[in-house]
Parts: sequence; structure tokens; C-alpha cells
Amino acid sequence: MKLSITRRAMVAGGAALAFGPGLLRTARADNGVSDTTIRIGQSAVFSGPAKDFGIDYRAGIKLYFDRVNKSGGVNGRKIELVTYDDAYDPAKTAVNTAKLIDEDKVFALTGYVATGNLAAAMPLAEKAGVPMFAPLVGTTSFRTKVNRYLFHVRAGYDLELRKIISHLSTIGIQSIAVVYQDSAFGKSNLATCEELAADYKVKVLKTFPLAITAEDARQVVTGLADAKPGAVVMIMAGRMVEVFMRDYRANAVGAPLYTLSVGITDAAGSAKRLEGKLAGLVTASIVPPPQALRVPIVADYQRDRAEFGEKIDSYTALEGYIVARVMVEGLRRAGKTPTRDSFIAGLESIGSTRFGDFPIEYSAKNHNGSTFVDLEIYARDGQLRR
Repeated sequence: MKLSITRRAMVAGGAALAFGPGLLRTARADNGVSDTTIRIGQSAVFSGPAKDFGIDYRAGIKLYFDRVNKSGGVNGRKIELVTYDDAYDPAKTAVNTAKLIDEDKVFALTGYVATGNLAAAMPLAEKAGVPMFAPLVGTTSFRTKVNRYLFHVRAGYDLELRKIISHLSTIGIQSIAVVYQDSAFGKSNLATCEELAADYKVKVLKTFPLAITAEDARQVVTGLADAKPGAVVMIMAGRMVEVFMRDYRANAVGAPLYTLSVGITDAAGSAKRLEGKLAGLVTASIVPPPQALRVPIVADYQRDRAEFGEKIDSYTALEGYIVARVMVEGLRRAGKTPTRDSFIAGLESIGSTRFGDFPIEYSAKNHNGSTFVDLEIYARDGQLRR
């Protein structure tokens, strides 16, 4: 039976979601490949405040897999996606990853979300020789050295922060404050932000850690009012941004706000809940706007959304769609009898390629994928403008 996953109906905890035909037990079943299927595994956040990331990312990935499966699969094999909820908890990610590798016998992993969660999963993936493809993570520490088993698609947070800081320098802003999520993600990217600010001679007046619940937002806003920065850079993800902005706008601090691409996932919902206060927020974007039909891969994404009845439409869903498209190209290049080694070689053979005009570059010395970053500004209705 084919299941439909929406924001309102998601299996939580350790329950698995399997899609596509059952895996036939053949001589290759131990590495996720049968005569008819290729099994891919995912652990991500599908419950709690950050659930939009996992739900939307998975929706985009599965949308392209559905397109491929309808067309006959990859070299005659349908793609099966097995998903577990880790609730944003790295410990659960480790448990789920072990289960995907040891019990579900997946061929590869994809669609993971968050820095700490990826850090929990990678030792298990590396030990088992299972490729980890395109986590929704841009942290620099995962990109400075090539890891044979780790491939990225999205541009790194260092490139996003460079775009933001260079823009601020260009428009004459000489000082910033940084509000960062009190987590591995926030702390590592705070260090990157401080290094880039020094490079561009932008002074960091003050840095403020913010609890993941954002319960201390008012205290941080008071500190920002005292610091009087020229701009505020937010290194945080999802609903934290929304909660923080509510207090920030209510206290009329005034300095313009900048955020990473993971700052807002449900723009329309955020705009409604913030009652117009989202307007003016500048965000880094690592994929084109989902409404930019002039971009071929966006047109393909919207066509498939219409055909397969996918209601979720967001930057994160589009990113997932692009991720799946690049992954499938690697699977095709892996040959008619795919192994993990041939899949890795297939990805590395992609070189510099545009997928529907979206640039990707891989080689044996570069697994970082895209360098595409743009800056956009939110209008009152949640729409983005360049």
C-alpha cells in the first residue's frame, strides 16, 4: 500500500515508513540492491518544532523518486525510500542509522537534517562503507576535507555567511551582532561568521547564544538594543527565527536582520503568524525560488508537483527534489549492477554539470556540490524578492 505523508499525518518515534515495492532477497540484498529495487535510507526530524525541515525535504526527494519510478526506475530498478523520525535528537539519529544499515540493509543514506545529527550518523556510515548523500547541513567542518562517503549538494554555510558579510561590507555597514543557536550548528557557524567579519573588516560588537526553544529571546533583544549594531546576523534554524523576530520587532530595535537559508521554512505560515513582521528579513538562498519557472529544474519540480499531487511547496522541498535528481544521476552512472563503490565513482564522474541549470561539481577531490548562493528579502506576505 502506498502511504501519503503530510504535515498532519506523520509517523513519529521509531516507526518506519517504506515506499515502493518490497525488496526481494537476492544475492545483493545485503547492500540494498535487488533485481527490482534500490533501497535508500533516511533519518530526519518529523516531529517537534523543527519538523518542517524533515517533512519538506523528504517531500521533495520522494517527488523526484516518484517521477523516476513511474518512468521505469534506474536501470530497471525502482527506488524505495525508508524513513525514520529522529525528532532532531542526535542519539535517535544514531539508533535509526544503525537500524537502516544493519536491519534495513540500505544501499545509501540521504535526506539527513542538522549538524549534530549528521555528526552522530557519519561514524556509523563510514564504518559500514555506506554513502551519505546530501544532508541538509552546510557546516564547514564537514567540507574542509573530502570524506569518501559524504557528498553534499547545497552550498556550505560558509558561502552563505560570506555572501551576507560581503554584502554588508559593500553597503557600508561596519558593525554587526550575531545571535546564534546554542547547539553544534550555531557554535561552529558563529566561529565562521567571526572569521569572515574580520576578513571584511566588519566589527562583531556582541554575540548572543539563544536556546533552541528561544525562551530567552527577550533577554537577547534587550542586549541587542544596548549593543546598537549596524545589522544582526541570525545563525539559527526554523521556528527559532520566528519566535526571536516576534520579540525583536515588538521592541523596535531597528537594525536589519539577516539569516541563513535554514532560517525560515514555512514562509507563508511565518508571515501570517508574525502579522507582517517578516517583511524586511534578508535571507541567504541556496536554490532558486520555487516559483521561478524560467529555471528548468524549477519548471520540472512544479510539473511533477502537479502530476503527483504534492501539496508541499517550499525552498526546502525544491532542494530535496534537486538532491534526488543528482543522486539518481549517480545511481545511473553506477551501472547495471550497482555497488557502493560504483555509486561513489559515478558521482565523482559528474564533474561540472548543470541539472536543469542548477550547477553541481563533483570529483575525487571535491564532494561539495553547489556553490550557488543568493540573497533575497521577505515581503509582508512571505514572498521573497531579490
